[in-house]
Amino acid sequence: MKAFRTLLKTEIRLSLRGLDMFIFAICMPIVVMILLGTLFGNKPAFDGAEYTFLEQSFGAVSTIAICAGGVMGLPLVVSDYRSRKILKRFKVTPTSPALILAVQVTIYALYSVVSLVLLYVTGTLFFGYQLHGSWLHFLAAYLLVMLSMFSIGLLVGGIAPNSKIASAAASLLYFPMLIFSGATLPYEVMPVALQHLVEILPLTQGIKLLKTVSLGQPIDGVFISLTVMLGIASICTIVSIRFFRWE
Repeated sequence: MKAFRTLLKTEIRLSLRGLDMFIFAICMPIVVMILLGTLFGNKPAFDGAEYTFLEQSFGAVSTIAICAGGVMGLPLVVSDYRSRKILKRFKVTPTSPALILAVQVTIYALYSVVSLVLLYVTGTLFFGYQLHGSWLHFLAAYLLVMLSMFSIGLLVGGIAPNSKIASAAASLLYFPMLIFSGATLPYEVMPVALQHLVEILPLTQGIKLLKTVSLGQPIDGVFISLTVMLGIASICTIVSIRFFRWE
C-alpha cells in the first residue's frame, strides 16, 4: 500500500504537468456544460417534458472525462511505459508490474470523479440542475460505464505492438465516441439516421444508461445498454489480462 501511494503521488504530478487530462477531462466537460446551459437554459427537453434539456444532457456530458481517460489516456500511457521498458523493469523489483497499471487506472478514475463533481456544482449553481433519479443508481451506472471504457483502454494499450499503433487505435475510438456518441453533440439533435448509426458505439449505450438513471426513468428501457456495458467490461478485461504484453 505504501508503494501504491508513493507511485500514485508521483504519477499524479507527472499527469498534471502534462496538462492533457486537465484540459480534456476537467475543463472540456465544464465548457460543454456551460454551452448547453447558455443555449438551452431551462427549456424542456421536448414539449411536455418534466425535465430540462440540460438535465437530460447531464449524464452524457459526465462521460467526457471517462472517454478522455479510458479510451485515450490509458492506452497511450500503458503502451508508452511498455515501449520504454518501464513495465519490464518492474518485473525485477519486489513490486508487481500490475501496480503501475492500478495506479494509472486510479488516476483516470480520480479525473472522472473530480469532473463529475465540478459538473454537478456548475450545473446546480448556474443553471438550476437537479438529478431526478437516485444518486445511488446514477453512481453505480457511472462506475459501470467507467469500468467498461477503462477496460477498452487497457485492452488497446495492452495488446498493441507499439505506441504508434496504440495511438492510432485510441484516436479511432476516442474521437468518434467523443463527437457522435452524444457526449458533446447532444444525441437528441442528431438526424434520425445518424442516431441509428451511432448505436454501435459503446459509449452511446453508456450514455443511454446514465440518462435513464439520472432522470429517474425505469431501467427496463435500457436493459440492452446495461447488458452491453457489462459485456464490454467483462470481455475486454478477460482478453486484456489473457493477452497483455508486458514487454
